This record gives sequence, C-alpha cells and structure tokens, in this order.
Amino acid sequence: MPAASHLDSRVDRGAEVGPGPGWELGDSVLRAVRGHHAFEGCVEQLATAIRLGVYPRGTTLPPERELAERLGVSRATLREAMAGLRAAEFVQTTRGRGGGTVVCYRPRRPSARGARALGPRSEHLRDTLVFRRVVEPGAAYIAASRKLGVAERDLLVAAHDEVAGATDPAEHRQADSRFHLAIAAVTDSALTVQSVTVVQADLHDMLSAIPVLAVNIEHSDRQHRLILGAVLASEPTRARRVMERHCDDTAALLRGLLT
Repeated sequence: MPAASHLDSRVDRGAEVGPGPGWELGDSVLRAVRGHHAFEGCVEQLATAIRLGVYPRGTTLPPERELAERLGVSRATLREAMAGLRAAEFVQTTRGRGGGTVVCYRPRRPSARGARALGPRSEHLRDTLVFRRVVEPGAAYIAASRKLGVAERDLLVAAHDEVAGATDPAEHRQADSRFHLAIAAVTDSALTVQSVTVVQADLHDMLSAIPVLAVNIEHSDRQHRLILGAVLASEPTRARRVMERHCDDTAALLRGLLT
C-alpha cells in the first residue's frame, strides 16, 4: 500500500491521531456487506461513515482484520476498498511501527452552491424527510426506554458535547450526525442503526447545500440538549416528542431553502 505523503497541520501534529469515538459508533454503523458487490459495498459503507464523522478527520481506522470481520469480507477485498478510498482522498496509509490508515477527508463547508446539484434527487430527499420523522423519534423513544450502561451513557454525553462545542460549520455538521447515530446505537437495534445511517447520509447532503444559519444552530443545539436529557432520564415519551419537533424544524428549513 502506498505510504501517505503528508497530512495537513492538524493531523501532522499527531495529537488528534488515534482511536476516537468512531471506534464505538463504527461497531454499530458498519455491517456485513450483502450481495455480490463486496468491493462497492465496503467503499460505500466506509465512505459514508467517514463523511458523517463516525470516523472524524485525523483519527485512525480500526485494524484491517477488525474491519474485514465487521464488514464480512476478505482482507483482500478490504484492501481494494481502502485503495479506492485513498484514491478519493478519504484516507491515507503509513507503513511501519505506529503506522495505520488515517482519515484525511476534509468535510465540505455548508453553502448554498450545492443546492442545484441535488435537483435530480429532490423527490427521494423529500421522502427521506418523511422517513426520518418516523425513524429518529422512534429511536429516541427506544433509547430512553432501555436501561443504559455506563459506556452507552458516556457515548451519548460525549457525542452531545462534541456537537455543542463545535465552532466550525463543517465540523458541527459531522458532530450533529454523530449525535444522532449515537442515539441509534444505544437502541441495540441493528436495523434502527442502519435506517438512521441512511437518513443521516441524505440529511448531510441536504444540510451541506444550504447556508449556515446561526439561529437554527442555536435551536438545534437546544433540542439536542433536551433529547439527551430525556434519554438519560429514561423518559421515552418526552424524548420522542422533542425529536419529532427537531425533525419537523429541520424539514421545514430544508423544504424552504431547497425547493
């Protein structure tokens, strides 16, 4: 595998390189590839996980053996997928002691320029907003209904704190996705995680195509705080209702700015 030529200063410093929260979320988000297109399936899942911030920029991906087992593919197929991700500048790989595959994908800053490119997908994306209104409130309800362990509660709190503390718009977008994926992860339902991942991938594209609105960010962060509080307090009905409002507000914003 070709060695990485360089990473930007944030990664070169080394302080942020290494296992991160994505390792825990990745265990839930990544699933066995189905069908005969194992290579394409690996690329799709890993690229989506990276775009959504499950594996943030500067973190090291899990070892090849673990990823191959998680995706249910041979190590040869995984290596081919990694080569594709390197060619697309999603990851870089270094050899030798202390080496590994590091995420170098730079999240796209939200802007209105991308709205026109979503035109051919407009019908599908409108349907995504409807599907999200069903799936994510349900995930919040189930998460709040379960007796969460310490690790699950810590995952939720860490994900919330990341999105609340993000100042860069692109990093905030990824942290937002991680928070919603963390809620899905603690439902202990693989199908729920899969559905929320699909929803968040489409939502990521839509939100990246509109201007960043400070007021909306404030509203979103406040709703995240309420959702987290309801889940940790084991109040499923409240968690579902707050998530419903959160989904409705985001859908209204997107329908207004993308249509």
